[in-house]
Amino acid sequence: MQDSDTDAGRSSDQPQWFATTHWSVVMAAKQGDDSIAAVALEKLCRTYWLPLYAYIRRDGQNATEAQDLTQEFFARLLARDYLQHLHHQNGKFRSFLLAYLKNFLSEQRRKTGAQKRGGGCVFVPLDEPAGEEGYLLEPVDELTAEQVFERRWAQTVLQTALDRLRAEYAARGQTPLFERLQDYQPREPGGQSYAQLGDEFGMTEAAIKSAVQRMRQRHRELLREEIAQTVTRPEEIEEELRYFRDLLGRARG
Repeated sequence: MQDSDTDAGRSSDQPQWFATTHWSVVMAAKQGDDSIAAVALEKLCRTYWLPLYAYIRRDGQNATEAQDLTQEFFARLLARDYLQHLHHQNGKFRSFLLAYLKNFLSEQRRKTGAQKRGGGCVFVPLDEPAGEEGYLLEPVDELTAEQVFERRWAQTVLQTALDRLRAEYAARGQTPLFERLQDYQPREPGGQSYAQLGDEFGMTEAAIKSAVQRMRQRHRELLREEIAQTVTRPEEIEEELRYFRDLLGRARG
């Protein structure tokens, strides 16, 4: 987006995509707004399942136990047990969710002989091997469970924006173009030039350059929208974007 979009976000006319945030979803669920809560809460589960699973694994649980605990945590959230204690939407949503997870894990450690986790409620189709493989991609380092959670959160946000971008190209029948341009680096040694790529798609060199620029611009816009859903006020978006980029930079380093 252009810089002017940030200024517009601070006005009373907030962008439409800022109208429903992760905070507004949980507040609607707390108030019993079933028409909004069910689908939206399931989306939150899909977005945060892997980051929370990674936290629990790094905290010392094995793969099976971590999946059970993550599943039950979201079952509690869907049942709104925890939301009744939420009085104000404040700060970063990921921090709120992590604090609630820590409380949940402490509660679980105090329990003995509890009933089977999840209560038979499977609300998100889970692929245990995929979840574990994702965790095993984490480097063997000295990161704390909280740092692993935040890094996985950043990677999930990045992937969510990329999936949305892919869906937009697919809707226009341009999936092959998306697949070729998403990682395109024109100055990469041995890589194709703009002109060569244009020949592949029957486009001019100038058209390919423009397509690459539009794709990158749209990806930035979608990232901004995803980040905006995790904060309380539009003016917090830039701060969170900087933190997001820092997390990804450290992960690549």
